[in-house]
Amino acid sequence: MPYVRSHPRKNGARARAHHRTRRRAGSARASAARRRTGSRRSGLDLTILFAVLAVVVLVVLVVDFVGRHPYWSAFLAVLVVGAIAAVLALVSRQRSRQRAAQAERDRLIAVTDAMSGAEFERWFARLLVTSGFRQVRVVGGAGDRGADVTAVAPDGRRVVVQCKRQSSRNRVGSAAIQRFAGTCREIHGGELCMIVTNGFFTNGGGVHLARRLGIILVDRRLLEMWAWTGRPPVATA
Repeated sequence: MPYVRSHPRKNGARARAHHRTRRRAGSARASAARRRTGSRRSGLDLTILFAVLAVVVLVVLVVDFVGRHPYWSAFLAVLVVGAIAAVLALVSRQRSRQRAAQAERDRLIAVTDAMSGAEFERWFARLLVTSGFRQVRVVGGAGDRGADVTAVAPDGRRVVVQCKRQSSRNRVGSAAIQRFAGTCREIHGGELCMIVTNGFFTNGGGVHLARRLGIILVDRRLLEMWAWTGRPPVATA
């Protein structure tokens, strides 16, 4: 805004001059931002208004058409419902085929050899679901303390599973079994504790400890049979 400021001249007289204040850069940017925000809001309001008007016009046209042509309206409604039903049926069949193909692949233990640890956990979770286990959840990750998958067995027992995806040259050692033995029941409240691997376990104190504590060890041979038949080992049923 302009303002008046007086200053003395060389002859002693005072003169007045009009000056204009300079806006600060921050204030100018803030004003520009407010203008842009206001423009966006105005554009959004107009879009909403046009959309509402379009819906209203469409409803009016539909109501008018139904009133003028009730038989044609019923015929078109049947066509629309039939088309929707056909699309839903097609999608359902496609999903069923995908699930069937996935289940067929999951029956082959060899597919686990190319999986990551997380993929192996999800694969075993699907096997539990197809075997009649309920409330199956993949919970593995950082800080899981040995619990990769949890579920409820058909008889109602809480299941806690540790999944070990191994290469053909590696085996699950006694140390891993001992660690899981210390967390399955005390930390996770497992009633049915299980270690599952696509490989094998080393013979030693860990295997004997698992047997003594009732921890089920599912190696590649048992897992392959489970995946192929859909029936879990007797101890897990």
